[in-house]
Amino acid sequence: MLTLYDNADSGNGYKVRLLLHMLEIRFRRVEVAIFEGESRKPGFLRRNPNGRIPTVEFDDGSHLWESNALLWYFAEGTRFIPEERRARAEVLQWMFFEQYSHEPYIAVLRAWTRHGPVTELQQAQVPWREREGYRALGVMEAHLDGRDWFVDGRMSIADIALYAYTHVAGQGGFDLTEYPAVRAWLDRVAAQPGFVPLDAI
Repeated sequence: MLTLYDNADSGNGYKVRLLLHMLEIRFRRVEVAIFEGESRKPGFLRRNPNGRIPTVEFDDGSHLWESNALLWYFAEGTRFIPEERRARAEVLQWMFFEQYSHEPYIAVLRAWTRHGPVTELQQAQVPWREREGYRALGVMEAHLDGRDWFVDGRMSIADIALYAYTHVAGQGGFDLTEYPAVRAWLDRVAAQPGFVPLDAI
């Protein structure tokens, strides 16, 4: 059975947990105290030299890490990745968007709020991280206006990647009131078979 090294409060870990549940793939979960530095200790660094979760250990002792790479690995050949070339590229497009234009703002402010205290340097970054986070939400809102899903008219790992931190954006101070298409999409994801909430570990 595969082992998922994870943290209960991590959106990145949640992405993988959610997909595994939706695909009904059995796994063993190991909690890693990332906020106490456990992922930077030698024992964990042997599994992932970058010292981050989620990390998966396979039965043969090999490892794979980075949340969106894990999503792609487990979703390959399933309903969560389209077969058509352009649609597959669009899934990757939104997954890259999540990592570079969404997570550094929405996820980071959530982490600072929940696991502070916020340093003076971090506090100085809050306004532009808020601005960029709302810009990302605006991009999502415009795309979802008139659409149920991000790619190809059906749920994909692009939706899972973006759901993880968007649905808890309020914990970082983001107000989703002005984003009705995003809120409706969040409800659609939560209504899917196999869905589990963030705190269901």
